Amino acid sequence: MKKNTGDFKTDLEQLLQKGNIIRLKPQGFSMYPLFIPGRDEALIQQVPVTSLKRNDVALYRRDQGILVLHRIIRVTADGYYMTGDNQYEIEGPLRPDQFRGKLIAFVRNGKEISVRNPVYRFLSALWLLMLPVRPFCFRLTAFLRRVRSK
Repeated sequence: MKKNTGDFKTDLEQLLQKGNIIRLKPQGFSMYPLFIPGRDEALIQQVPVTSLKRNDVALYRRDQGILVLHRIIRVTADGYYMTGDNQYEIEGPLRPDQFRGKLIAFVRNGKEISVRNPVYRFLSALWLLMLPVRPFCFRLTAFLRRVRSK
């Protein structure tokens, strides 16, 4: 999920720094199926970077300036390694100063779901474990779509 920069950047970051929970409407499909553009919202709160851990979804700023909301797949002494739920490429290491906040809940069809929800926790942990086989899963689903459309 990417967000545009500019004045919006300062406002979002100031709101987070003041302790506000912000709502973002994800753009793009990097976090599909967790977020579907136009339908879902992400609730983000600033947290101490030291509290971020594997499987958390974090908002960070790339050096190129854009905000991204992706899942932490690994934390090492070098930094944080991230990927989208609909991706298998790994980005990192990211520095602690790049992080702006953490996903605390999401809104789907008007219903707020906490990241502490046991079903969410189970499914997101399972999907993270499947990272090594995601390329195969993506090819398989593309093949099945082609077969079904014929």
